[in-house]
Amino acid sequence: MRLALEWVPFGMDDDTTVGMLKKQVSEFRDSRDWLKYDTPRSLAISISVEAAELLEHFQWKTDEQMREVLMDRKRENEISDELADVMIYCLGFSDVLNVDISEAIERKLRKNGEKYPVARSRLVAES
Repeated sequence: MRLALEWVPFGMDDDTTVGMLKKQVSEFRDSRDWLKYDTPRSLAISISVEAAELLEHFQWKTDEQMREVLMDRKRENEISDELADVMIYCLGFSDVLNVDISEAIERKLRKNGEKYPVARSRLVAES
């Protein structure tokens, strides 16, 4: 008897590499012959559009209201889908421009670390 595998919503980040995700995105794109549309300009625009769609879920809501929204699984999934859209376009963008995302993030974090050293960047809670 063969058991059906269930989709596990948590824990994939620990097992999935950036390279694997880039490959999945490029294979999805290439199987539909969409590379011709994936120019740096169109991808940058798409990243911004999808980020705006993500932001719409938070517009005009307080942090407390958002905590309530996120208790609704359907709404949480909608927000997750929008984040995935942003990430898919970012991965496609990095593929088209041959950007090594891991290297770019590590480099940027080093720059930010120099610009905002821990000793000077800690927030002090007001009493």
